[in-house]
Amino acid sequence: MSKIRKSEGRKESYKRNPDFVSQNRHNRFAGLLFIRQFRRDDHLFSKRTSIFDAQTPDNQQGIDLSPDMSQVSGFFTMNQTVGRILCCQCGTPIPPNKANMCNHCLRVECNVASTLPSRVNITYCPDCGRYLQPPTTWLKAERDSKELLSFCLKRLKLQSEFRLVHANFLPTEPHSKRIQLRLRVQSEVLNQVYAEKSHDVEFVVGYQKCHSCMPGNPDHWEGVVQVRQHVSHMRTFLSLEQLIIKHHAALHAVKIKPVKDGIDFFFRKKSDAAKFFFFLARVAPVKLRAFQKKLKSQDSKSNISRYEFAVCATISPICHDDLVYLPSKLSAQLGNLGPLVICTKVSNNLSFLNPFTLQSYVMTSGMYWKQPFESLLSCKQLVEYIVLDVEVVTSDVESRWLGHTLADVQIARVSDFGKNDKISSVRTHLGRILKPGDFALGYDLSAANFNNVEAEERRTSFPDVVLIKKTYREEQRQASVKDDSLQAKDDSEYERFKKDLLVNPELRFNISLDENEDGCSKVASSVASDLDHVPLDRLEDIFAELGLSDEDGSVNDKESS
Repeated sequence: MSKIRKSEGRKESYKRNPDFVSQNRHNRFAGLLFIRQFRRDDHLFSKRTSIFDAQTPDNQQGIDLSPDMSQVSGFFTMNQTVGRILCCQCGTPIPPNKANMCNHCLRVECNVASTLPSRVNITYCPDCGRYLQPPTTWLKAERDSKELLSFCLKRLKLQSEFRLVHANFLPTEPHSKRIQLRLRVQSEVLNQVYAEKSHDVEFVVGYQKCHSCMPGNPDHWEGVVQVRQHVSHMRTFLSLEQLIIKHHAALHAVKIKPVKDGIDFFFRKKSDAAKFFFFLARVAPVKLRAFQKKLKSQDSKSNISRYEFAVCATISPICHDDLVYLPSKLSAQLGNLGPLVICTKVSNNLSFLNPFTLQSYVMTSGMYWKQPFESLLSCKQLVEYIVLDVEVVTSDVESRWLGHTLADVQIARVSDFGKNDKISSVRTHLGRILKPGDFALGYDLSAANFNNVEAEERRTSFPDVVLIKKTYREEQRQASVKDDSLQAKDDSEYERFKKDLLVNPELRFNISLDENEDGCSKVASSVASDLDHVPLDRLEDIFAELGLSDEDGSVNDKESS
């Protein structure tokens, strides 16, 4: 082993000679210089171009022959110029690009709106004025409105490469089936170069009825709401009909069928029937119930079943101006409100007033249906009386804002004139509006037959007469407009309903009656014509019922002063 190492040491000993080391270093440096010179010559040859392509105002020679030489990490670099080409349209020298055109020519020559459609078909329902947004949505939009502009832009389906700058409608005929829309769009054509173009789109309007306006088969229905009220008059349904017309609650009904003690509303979908049922619960004291399901048809092969859903909306039999006897247990729960009370308002709640003490209470629909009761006497049993004397009495209950004042009045039945001289003294809540010589409607308890056993036992403690409201002896005027709704079948009920509208301002405020072609309500126009002939003293009585009086005005004047 030692001999081998000695021989290897002798072979490599000449490399340690200083002359050999210097000669080897010189050869490597010379080779490196040759490679650098070769690369430099090759680079300069590749950058040579025609003198016409390279001529610019700043450099007429094309190539910088005297570059600034610098040394970076032992290498020499040179500043170099980029060759230019002429625009194929205007001949302007430009840097090379794929289109071989300058930016100005690109904006002029490139039509960025070529991919946009020039004609689009849209569907319009002429009955309800809505446009179809595919697949099944119908949008309400007026002509030349913002909603219609948004709808048209959605139908164009502009791609992400386009940038919408401006859009406006072009003037057309009001009844034209063409909608002209002018767009101004931008799009990138090359390396942050945007081209802008104006483009006109024509929307062709096609008429087609929507599902709501299309006449449906009345025999094909899925949900039915059976509205029932077991009373002898139609006043509740008359006011309920106007509320339904005001809020368009029965818009999706395919059939409306009058039946005994109520009306049936048929709907194509169960959801529409449920919406109508909950609408009734918001405007009337309706007993809430669940839908009953009935199997209509079944396909065992495809496992498809068709059901019919029905719900009964039972309305409370308590109506406006009814005399109610509260059960003793319920009266005690309400702070000894009764037992005899008057129903002053019917909505989703029931408002009661004690005409002898001016105590009032608002009973919710749920509370009523937990302990239901019926009215003792209804409006058909009202008797007309004439007021002979009025004496206002004080009350412990503050009722200035209710429009009621306690008073002891002497009255006589109008039908007894010339027969007997019977005079009754009663206490009433109408002391603010009654004057000697006025007429009022009330219930004659002395000759009435009660349908309540407990009330029959306490008959002796009841007064002879309970006054309900003031009335006016005027000649009955026939309605100037005949209505084709349900109340037209019973003129007496309809006329009585109109008279209630005249006397009760709150009822006129809460309902909006059906409109005719001129945009005016048929019943409202008749009521308005009746109001034109109302005497001044009657208007004062109406304002008094609203709680307005001279005393209130004086108090307000003092506070303002």
